[in-house]
Amino acid sequence: MAAMKPRTGDGPLEVTKEGRGIVMRVPLEGGGRLVVELNADEVKGLADALQAVLA
Repeated sequence: MAAMKPRTGDGPLEVTKEGRGIVMRVPLEGGGRLVVELNADEVKGLADALQAVLA
């Protein structure tokens, strides 16, 4: 049986640099967080896509 980690709460949106990657933690409805590791090119693409939606 795999070890289960307790949920530590939703928390705010977080983006941190960890090693060579950039880790984004996004709170989800219903609890938990989506954790995504991105490289610099993927972050730029995400930023461009979000700017396009806001424009």
